[in-house]
Amino acid sequence: MVNSTFRWAAGSLMVTAIALGGCTNYVKKADYDAAIAELRANDQKQQQQLDSLTQEMQQRFAKYDAQISQMAGRVRLDTAAHFAFNDATLRDEDKPLLDDFAKVVGQHYPDAVITVEGFADPAGSASYNRRLGERRAKAVRDYLVQSGLSADHLRAVSYGEASDRQVERGQTREAGASNRRVTLVVDFAGQSSGDSSMSPGTTG
Repeated sequence: MVNSTFRWAAGSLMVTAIALGGCTNYVKKADYDAAIAELRANDQKQQQQLDSLTQEMQQRFAKYDAQISQMAGRVRLDTAAHFAFNDATLRDEDKPLLDDFAKVVGQHYPDAVITVEGFADPAGSASYNRRLGERRAKAVRDYLVQSGLSADHLRAVSYGEASDRQVERGQTREAGASNRRVTLVVDFAGQSSGDSSMSPGTTG
């Protein structure tokens, strides 16, 4: 599977080769082929990591209310934690899953970058829900750090009440419990951004 990272790297290498050719009128084909082969090997290694992590998470987290999916070079663990209405306190019942997640990633994939995505239901204003989603994401991120994951490889992002990310569209309070959640995304190709918080989304 050739992902966008490989295509970008291969394209950059092609531009470099052309530039070198213009300067020296000579580019060793063997060097170019070797660089392409290395890129392909790295891409295959990343895909193997993704497949291995996906399989392990599916087996380990089968007992939890969580969905594991793989796409665009990432593994997504949806519904890693739920929250009470208008609250960002991590529940005790969600901690075992997070403990298991930290153990799997910390032991086998320590270089992976983890994005903690926070969400809210659509009650209240969009700006408030954006901040609430951020607080929820940070609560989970901080817990994962306490569980042994590197803070440099964890970032918190808020999508607030973003309608295209709601599990139960437009639902709040008891009916919207599944909207008040945190999702974990494991990215092997991304670069660590430390303590970065984004808020592209939108009291829940």
